[in-house]
Amino acid sequence: MALSDPLGDMLTRIRNGQQARKAVIAAPASKLRENVLDVLRREGFIRGYQRHNVRQGVDELRVELKYHEGTPAIRMIARVSRPGRRVYSKIKDLPKVYNGLGISILSTPQGVMSDAEARAANVGGEVLCKVF
Repeated sequence: MALSDPLGDMLTRIRNGQQARKAVIAAPASKLRENVLDVLRREGFIRGYQRHNVRQGVDELRVELKYHEGTPAIRMIARVSRPGRRVYSKIKDLPKVYNGLGISILSTPQGVMSDAEARAANVGGEVLCKVF
């Protein structure tokens, strides 16, 4: 069965993995998912990730979750733009997540980046998810 929202599936796997106190979770690989994980790693929400070849033509991403004194580094991760309702934002209209403590991840013409990187590049785009 095909997934209608692959990015939402990966975010749910991360959320469920942290609730279960897992060290590593696995998700099917794609370029968009890898770019989102790269932003999460740069911003310090996950330890890292690796792309593993399961069999010929099938890759998976193994995400190392991050904890601080037993509590998950990601308190909230939510999908904003869904397949049924896309959310686009100009950079001046992009709200701050938890008054600047969290981040939004955007898909822009210059690639997938956090809201701070998008403000520095002065470029807007599709708001993929919010993380706190």
